[in-house]
Amino acid sequence: MFIPAIEGQGTEEQKRKWLPMAYKMQIIGCYAQTELGHGSNVQGLETTATFDPETDEFVIHSPTLTSSKWWPGGLGKASTHAVVYARLRTNGQDYGVQAFIIQLRSLDDHSPLPGITVGDIGMKFGSGAYNSMDNGFLRFDHVRILRNQMLMRVSQVTREGKYVQSDVPRQLLYGTMVSVRQIIVSESSCALSRAVCIATRYSAVRRQFGSQNGGPETQVINYKTQQSRLFPLLASAYAFRFAGEWLKWLYTDVTKRLKANDFSTLPEVHACTAGLKSITTSATADAIEECRKLCGGHGYLSCSGLPELFAVYIPNCTFEGDNIVLLLQVARILMKTVAQLASGKKPVGTTAYLGRVEHLMQCHCEVRRAEDWLKPSVILEAFEVRAARMSVSCAQTLSGFSNPEDGFADISSDLVEAAVAHCQLIIVSKFIEKLQQEIPGKGVKTQLENLCNVYALSLLHKHLGDFLSTGCISPEQGALANEQLRLLYSLVRPNAVSLVDAFNHTDHYLGSVLGRFDGNVYQKLYDEAWKSPLNDTYVPDGYHEYIRPLLKQQIHTARL
Repeated sequence: MFIPAIEGQGTEEQKRKWLPMAYKMQIIGCYAQTELGHGSNVQGLETTATFDPETDEFVIHSPTLTSSKWWPGGLGKASTHAVVYARLRTNGQDYGVQAFIIQLRSLDDHSPLPGITVGDIGMKFGSGAYNSMDNGFLRFDHVRILRNQMLMRVSQVTREGKYVQSDVPRQLLYGTMVSVRQIIVSESSCALSRAVCIATRYSAVRRQFGSQNGGPETQVINYKTQQSRLFPLLASAYAFRFAGEWLKWLYTDVTKRLKANDFSTLPEVHACTAGLKSITTSATADAIEECRKLCGGHGYLSCSGLPELFAVYIPNCTFEGDNIVLLLQVARILMKTVAQLASGKKPVGTTAYLGRVEHLMQCHCEVRRAEDWLKPSVILEAFEVRAARMSVSCAQTLSGFSNPEDGFADISSDLVEAAVAHCQLIIVSKFIEKLQQEIPGKGVKTQLENLCNVYALSLLHKHLGDFLSTGCISPEQGALANEQLRLLYSLVRPNAVSLVDAFNHTDHYLGSVLGRFDGNVYQKLYDEAWKSPLNDTYVPDGYHEYIRPLLKQQIHTARL
C-alpha cells in the first residue's frame, strides 16, 4: 500500500523522488494509518503533524498511548519508511487527517531514528498463519520532517503555513484502500476455491454407509445434505471470481479517469469495492470453516490444509475496513441515492436499478413453475425488487427522525441488511452478464449456468425472510425455488470434481492431503501421521515419571 498511496496522493515531483527508490527496493515502505485506539474511524486518528513555520518543518508526535500506530504490515521489522496518516495542524487550526512520508530506520544499520519507537505487536491467531507478517507498532516523539514530505496532491501547506485545498476530491485519500480492496475481492475467490477444491475432492473419495449386499459404501458427495452445503460454496467461488474480474476492470477504468482529472466515477468505485470486499470476505471465511466441517474429523487435521487456510484468511474480514463498517458506508450511499430520486436525479452504475423504483415497488414475481426460476430475468428482477424495497423501507424509516444521524444509528442493523441485498444483487448480475458473453468450450456455458442458478437460488433460500417480508415473492414461489435448487444439485454433481479441477490448483499450492489430485488420501494420511515428532520414539518422555507409576498403582493419594 506504500507505493499506491504515493501514486494516488503525491504530486508529480513527489512521485519522481520517492517511487524510483521504492520500485528498486532502495527503501522499504509500509502504510501506517491504523492506531491502537482507532481503526475504522480514520477521522478520529490522534497522531499529530504540527507545522513549524520557523523551520519549514512538520513536527510528528504521538500525544497519547492510543495514538500509537498499530497493525501496519511490514512495520515491525522490515520497513525503512512509512506513509503515516496524522492530523494536520497549522496556524492553530486542525485540518484533519493527511498523509506524510517519514523515514523510520537508518539506511546504514536499520536502527530506529531518533524520536521513533518501533517494534512488532506479537503473535496473532493461529500457530503459523499470519504470524509471518511483521505487523508493528510505532510512536513518534516530536519527530521533525521537511514540509515537502506531506503528500500534497489533494491539499498543500505553503511556506507561510497556509493550508490550501486543491480541486482534487478528498475521496482520493482513500484511493489506496480502494486499490487494495479490489485485490482482496479477487483473492477471496482464490481462497474459497482452494477450500472448495479440498472439500469436493475429499467428498468424492470418502464413503460412508449405504452398502448394498457387501458392495461399496456411498460416496459422501452423493448425499443431498453434503451437496446442499458444498455446491453453493462451489458456485460462490465462481461468482466471486467473475465479480473480481469486473471490479478490476472498474478500478482500471477509474484509474485512467483520475489521471485525466475525471473524478465522476470515484464514489461508485468506492462503494463497490467497500461492499464487495465485505460480502466476499465474510462469505469466504465462513465457507472455509464449512469446508472443514464437510471433511469430517479429518478436516481438523493440520495436514488437511484447511485449519491453516482459515487462520491465514480470516484477517481479511477486518483489515482494510471492518466488514460491518464498510456495509454501513454502502448503506449511506444507498440512502443518498434514494433521497435524490425525488429531485429527478437518475442513479447510475450499480444503483441504476433504483431509477426504476416505482416499477420495482409494485411488480409481482411471475414464477408459476419451478423451472421458471432458471430464467435470468426472473432471478435478476427478484434480487432487484428485494434490494430496492429494503433500501426504500430504510429511507422511509429514516425520514421519521428529526436527526438523521440518530436514525442511522437506530436502524443500523436494517441498513446493513439493505447493503447486503444490494451487494448480492451486484454479484448475481455480474454472473448473469458473464453468461451473456461468448464462452469457449463445449458444454462449459451450461455448467456455468447451473452454478449461477445455484448461487442465486441458494442466496434466495438463505435470505428467504427478506424476499417474503418485502413481498418480492410468495411462500409458494419460495418453495418452488427450493425445489429447483434441489434439482440443480443433481445437475452439478456429475461435474463437481471437474469444476474444482478447473481451478488448476497444484497439490503443492493446496497443501492438503485430503485434496490430493490423485485421491490417494488414506495412504498419505497414514504417512503424514508418522511425520509427527511424537512418533520418533515408542516410549514417551515422562513415562517412567508419570505413566508407569499410575499403571503400577504406585501413586499415593492424600487422605482427606
